[in-house]
Amino acid sequence: MLKTGIRGYQTILSTEERSAKVLGSGTLEVFATPAMIALLEKTAQDSVAPYLEEGDGTVGIRLDITHDAPTPLGMQVRCESELVEIDGRRLVFQVDAYDETGRIGGGRHERFIVHNERFQAKADKKRNRAENTPT
Repeated sequence: MLKTGIRGYQTILSTEERSAKVLGSGTLEVFATPAMIALLEKTAQDSVAPYLEEGDGTVGIRLDITHDAPTPLGMQVRCESELVEIDGRRLVFQVDAYDETGRIGGGRHERFIVHNERFQAKADKKRNRAENTPT
């Protein structure tokens, strides 16, 4: 059953592929903010997935985060998430990221429960409309 207090944990390595230089969010060889955001979202998503109805998933709808400290390449980055609010199909998480020396960022993340097939069909319909619209 989906309830507040559900926690998630994930750890990844700060690699060149996850660097600001490679991802285009900066010019330095440090763990990129977009990589941190992806980790925060994935941790929150994975934490509640086992509690959802068959065929349901979640999509990210809002982020309010800070990236407070740099992480050099080669360090482990750990994310912790906690489901702190449920409002119908809207889920609110506290998310925090840490490297081997301490907290590097985090904040609030909101996700929305969707029926996967319906959501994908809606996106596909939008693409089909765009492809058939004269320019």
